Amino acid sequence: MLAKRIVPCLDVDKGRVVKGRKFQNIQDVDDPVDLAKKYNQAGADELVFYDITASNENRNIFLDVVENVAAEIAIPFSVGGGIRTITDIHQTLRAGADKVSINSAAIKNPQLIKDAALKFGSQCVVLSIDAKAVSENTWQVYINGGRTNTEIDAIEWAIKGEQLGAGEIVINAIDVDGEKNGYNLELTRAIADKVNIPIIASGGAGTKEHFANVLQKGGADAALAASVFHYSEIQIPDLKEYLAASNIIVRREI
Repeated sequence: MLAKRIVPCLDVDKGRVVKGRKFQNIQDVDDPVDLAKKYNQAGADELVFYDITASNENRNIFLDVVENVAAEIAIPFSVGGGIRTITDIHQTLRAGADKVSINSAAIKNPQLIKDAALKFGSQCVVLSIDAKAVSENTWQVYINGGRTNTEIDAIEWAIKGEQLGAGEIVINAIDVDGEKNGYNLELTRAIADKVNIPIIASGGAGTKEHFANVLQKGGADAALAASVFHYSEIQIPDLKEYLAASNIIVRREI
């Protein structure tokens, strides 16, 4: 069995790491390069970088910030936000990203997933899904930083994303984002049961138990979190020790 992954997330706006709740009430946190170095040294398995306003502002991602972060870390690095074309993907990978996360652009042009997978390999293509519950056990996909409801079923979109060639899916549960009451286990499990590619759960982490629950009951291959790491409420080495004691396989420093 592959080791489960712990993935800190840098939500970046105008060159600064920020954090909100349910994609709103955005607050400044720190410099992205400083946080990236901290997580690299702490034993994070990967790092995710989202330029959270690029799509809504219809602009390209800030590649200089991506380059600065990539220069300071030695772990896999996934970048998303404002990526619309094969050229955008190529430039982001050249700037130091190992993977590119596509969200709004994939909804508007699903062929982008297929073209990117064929050109760069599925391992480079991450489908990011921002989902919100519309009724019991039904979630729909939102785009433009959670502002616009596409009315597309999130589970069906995940299945299609895999068919098109995405190598991994990040599922962002808007309803629980920043609440620290736990991941959306039902949503994560519903998608994990329907696809054969790795699932990264995002939104709602508040305790070590929440990580264990989503990696076990939720069927996730990785757990992404932001504020609990940014504010040092949970230390990554302590979290991995807890997960290992809970019989969850994780990569730990020797």
